[in-house]
Formats: sequence, C-alpha cells, structure tokens
Amino acid sequence: MKILLFGITREIAGQSRIDIPAGADITTVKALKRWLGRQYPAMQGLTSLAVAVDNEYAEDEDLLSAGQEIALIPPVSGG
Repeated sequence: MKILLFGITREIAGQSRIDIPAGADITTVKALKRWLGRQYPAMQGLTSLAVAVDNEYAEDEDLLSAGQEIALIPPVSGG
C-alpha cells in the first residue's frame, strides 16, 4: 500500500511517499491513522488530517485495499 504525503505530513515523514508493509494489517482509514501515529508520532498532533482514497475524501470507517491511491491531506492555514 502506497501513501502520498503533502505539506506538513511530508515534512514529518521526510519523504513524499510511504510504502506500508504488506503485513501491517491496515484495513480501514482509522487503522491507517493509528499506524501512521505509531510510526510518526508528530502526526498525532495534526488535528484535522484528512485522508483521500482514489481522489475522494474518506471517513475513518471506510475500507482500504492494496490497489487504491491514498493521500494524506494535512490541515491548511492561511488567509
């Protein structure tokens, strides 16, 4: 499973893409967020991290599969 990173999530991970190991047993968006928080503790502090699956925003209970395009959309600030 490949996760595309943008903004602060890219800075935290130090890369623009994360490859999730096959045995990680990540089947939902919520499980992905938990896994990311364990691997990159600074991501736990992001209050409004969104996940897009196949170019659409996903909810925590949405299921994930290996062939999907997954992207982390960090909180946006500005004015």
